Amino acid sequence: MPDLLVFLPACFALNLAFGPNNLMALTHGAQKGVGFSLAAASARLAVFVPMIAASALGLGMLLSASAVLFGVIKTIGALYLIWMGIRLLRTPPPRDAEEARRQVPTLGGAFRREGLIAVSNPKAILIFAAFFPQFVDTSEYWQSYAIVGGLFIALEACAILFYATAGRFAAVFLASRLHWFQRVSGGGMVLFGVLLFFSRQPARSGI
Repeated sequence: MPDLLVFLPACFALNLAFGPNNLMALTHGAQKGVGFSLAAASARLAVFVPMIAASALGLGMLLSASAVLFGVIKTIGALYLIWMGIRLLRTPPPRDAEEARRQVPTLGGAFRREGLIAVSNPKAILIFAAFFPQFVDTSEYWQSYAIVGGLFIALEACAILFYATAGRFAAVFLASRLHWFQRVSGGGMVLFGVLLFFSRQPARSGI
């Protein structure tokens, strides 16, 4: 069994860390509410489950060992974030309620966006491959890995709820300036894309 007294706070700190997916939950919460944001972010959880399984199988080591593979995934993820951020930055403020309604993403679009952001960031699987093994009992490897993986998913859902709720409260207080909130979100996406693009491949010894 993992040492839960150490794992739970350390893991939740990782879940709450402000990154592109949590920024997306914040933005969706501001645009269409907590329920919409939670539904869209379920794509993130659906992506993380096979990524955790892959890290348990050792694919995280392959990713960290292969500079080419890491570079390809990193570049795709960075370009996608930058492209999406520029789209948000270039969206003009709505002129009326009907135009505002058209600018809000559909659930399908938001779902795809959350999933693509999650799968295009190579750091996620490296976190699973580097962080989880510190709490896995090798004598009960698969059961232990399943426990820490399940707890991570549950805590990730809590983090999504936190950011979605924060976004909703922000929308209430900034209802007349929601387009500026969107500008900040777009700038944040571009920033995360640039940071990802220039991030270094993790050292092999760190896995």
